[in-house]
Amino acid sequence: MAADDAAAQSANDPVRLSAWVHGYVQGVGFRWWTRSRALQLGLTGHATNAPDGRVHVVAEGPRRAVAELLALLRSPAAPGRVDLVVENWESIRGGLQGFVER
Repeated sequence: MAADDAAAQSANDPVRLSAWVHGYVQGVGFRWWTRSRALQLGLTGHATNAPDGRVHVVAEGPRRAVAELLALLRSPAAPGRVDLVVENWESIRGGLQGFVER
């Protein structure tokens, strides 16, 4: 397998992202915006408000699309004010359907 083929394969390998988004991200449409972006990217998962003001985003899909969502979470285009995104990459677990706000 050529190096380019290996790189393309890994970009399309399914992964799971668990990201805790810190900042002013509740009550500003952040979960709705995240859901919309995730659905455009073909991802499954959820965006959930935490009692401490953070939003927990779980997304599964091709590595390239999940990485794009992570970049969007950190971008100035995100609603509210994102101070920090703590990410954790995992193996895909499956069992998710669609992308929902919780």
